[in-house]
Amino acid sequence: MTVIAFRFALGVALGCVGSHAFAGDEAHWSYAGAEGPEKWGEIRPEFATCKLGREQSPIDIRDQDAQKANLDAIKFDYKPVPLKIVDNGHTIQVNYAPGSSITVNGVRYELQQFHFHKPSEEKINGKAYPMVAHLVHRNKQGKLAVVAVFMDSGKGHPTLKTLWTNLPKEKEKEVALENVSIDAATLLPGDRSYYTFNGSLTTPPCSEGVSWFVLKQPVQASKEEIEAFAKLYSMNARPVQPLNGRAIRTSN
Repeated sequence: MTVIAFRFALGVALGCVGSHAFAGDEAHWSYAGAEGPEKWGEIRPEFATCKLGREQSPIDIRDQDAQKANLDAIKFDYKPVPLKIVDNGHTIQVNYAPGSSITVNGVRYELQQFHFHKPSEEKINGKAYPMVAHLVHRNKQGKLAVVAVFMDSGKGHPTLKTLWTNLPKEKEKEVALENVSIDAATLLPGDRSYYTFNGSLTTPPCSEGVSWFVLKQPVQASKEEIEAFAKLYSMNARPVQPLNGRAIRTSN
């Protein structure tokens, strides 16, 4: 990953980032129109991977493409932290304090932040869920790993209720609330089986080399909670990208 891509991924997000790709250097992009996904690779040279990359995310996970494998369970070690929330111009993002992590195949990745897309960027056999949460992690070598959790319409989700109650009033300005606690573990389903594949950032600069872990079981959010997010971002999902022969492995 280039220095520019690394700055981008950690400074403003992975999978959904702020409206400016580089601090002090405007690079507008959007999810529709002249600056939409089909044009991302042409907005600036650093975004060329959005057009030329061969391992781009998101993807449509099809049963016929998924290979059953004896995969190690993801070991989640998430802890409650004071809420730090930002409306970065493309999503609602929660920046996470150090100390929470996942461990996969003996490698520890620290949780950096999580954010939301509507509808889900990843699809299963052509189906998108109403929303998805992306939990973004980084290991000591700087390699990124994303856990995707589908959100289906159903009963209310207490974490979403807390987040929507404390939405920032200004875009691109983080709000830190020491008296409000948030726990990423509440976003996880009971069944942690997953699909995994090599992919990329789902926003410019679309840098590759990202490990993806898509949990099979969705969690629920109420219709009202989904609609509340839609009032801010009615559609913030990149279209699915070609698989290009990549292996998708699925836990038994």
